[in-house]
Order: sequence, then C-alpha cells, then structure tokens
Amino acid sequence: MKKLALVLASAFGFGTASAAEPAFHATACEGTYPRHLQGICTNGSNAIYWCWTDALVKTDQNGHVLKKVPVASHHGDLCYHDSRVYVATNLGKFNQPAGEADSWVYVYDADTLAELAKHRLPEVVHGAGGMEYHDGKFIVIGGLPPGVNENHLYEYDENFHFQKRHVLASGYTLMGIQTVAYADGAWWFGCYGKPAVLLRADEKFQFTGKWDFNASVGIAPISGGRFLAAQNTVIKGDDGKTKANEARVVIARPDEKSGLIIDKP
Repeated sequence: MKKLALVLASAFGFGTASAAEPAFHATACEGTYPRHLQGICTNGSNAIYWCWTDALVKTDQNGHVLKKVPVASHHGDLCYHDSRVYVATNLGKFNQPAGEADSWVYVYDADTLAELAKHRLPEVVHGAGGMEYHDGKFIVIGGLPPGVNENHLYEYDENFHFQKRHVLASGYTLMGIQTVAYADGAWWFGCYGKPAVLLRADEKFQFTGKWDFNASVGIAPISGGRFLAAQNTVIKGDDGKTKANEARVVIARPDEKSGLIIDKP
C-alpha cells in the first residue's frame, strides 16, 4: 500500500515532502566578487542568475556556480524570458541630465551565458539599471537626477521597439530605481536610500505603496506568491577599503504593513 501511495504521489505531484519542497530557498552565491551585486532573476525552475556589475553568474538553486562570464561595466538588474537572460546595461553616466547615459540591453543564452545580441535604448536617458518581462513587454528602469519627483518606466516590445514611457508617481528616490519584478498583478521596485525603499504599482503602473525594505540589489518572484530578495555583503580589508563582495538570497512574502517580510530561517 505504501509503495502504491508513493507511485501515485510521484505521478500526480502530491503526498510527499519532496514533491512539496520549493525549488528555490534561502542560499548564498558561491564565491566573492570585486563589484557589488546589481540584480537577480531565475529561470523558474532550477537556476538563479546573479549580476555583479562586471560579471554574470549562473548558479543552481543551492548557489553553486554553473557558469560565469565577464561582462561590460555597468551591467545591472536582469530578467529571464524564453531561454534567454536580458540585462539592463549603461556604458555611460547614471543620474545625469539627458545626453550622458549610454543605455543598452545585453542578451545572453540562459544555458551557456554566451552573448547573443545587444539593443541600444536611447530613450532611457538617465541610465538603464534594471528590467523585467511580462505579458509581451519589457519594462526598463534606471537612474534619476536629484530633484525629479517621479520615476520613469520605459516600455519596449519583444524586439526592443520603444512603445511608451510610464510615469510612476513615487516621489524622488535616490538614484532612481535599481531593481524590478512583476508578480500576481503588481510591479515591485527596489530603490537605494537610508533606509532603502520598496515601491509597488498595479498593472497600469499606478503607484500603490512605499515601504522601508531593501530590495535594491535584487528581487525575483518564485512560487507561492513569494520572492527571492538579495542581500549584498561588503568584505573590507585591514585598511578599511572594500576587498570583495558576497551575496545571498532570502525568502520574502508580501505584507501590507511592511511591503515584504523576510521568512525566518
């Protein structure tokens, strides 16, 4: 009888602890890196992608490195779509008036991390810093000069033809928006600050919330309405200067009072 139950559980995906275990969990990225983490995404099943400003890394769900490639600085937040990884990239200056940024999307094979294409984004005038894919469109976010009291979201089709610029009535956030994720009818945006802040908008990019929560170096949706939220740790030498960076992801869940709350280990 027990053997029959195991067979049924295996066939229909229920009844065993292993079938219920999530693919993604709190874990650390293997290794240390000269530059800090800029963003994360997953392939939805068994891989996490970590962008370290000038290095792109693919790990399994336990953080073990599968692939690692050097990339142009500054590679930012990234997203996964149709077996490819897309990374918002700025080769110019951030957070300056129009004309000083050099915004692109770099496209990589999700398996090998081989570079497949590059798309220039002249519309992202303050520096492309992050991106997400949803419902046939890419949304690109990025820098913001001081004194501008709204954030800008740039919409592109799947061939990176510019569609429109959305205005997010969030007020000023330090250096704009750093990371972006879509899940369950809402857009989530991680921003710098002291403290760092988390923004939320609905499907139509109407501003719906702001909280003190740090998702500024990575946020990615996973099953059960949860997220991976990234945390970067700076390792300093005896002279007090940055020696290296390391990072991990924790599990976070939506909460109306706090925006997101981190699951206890």
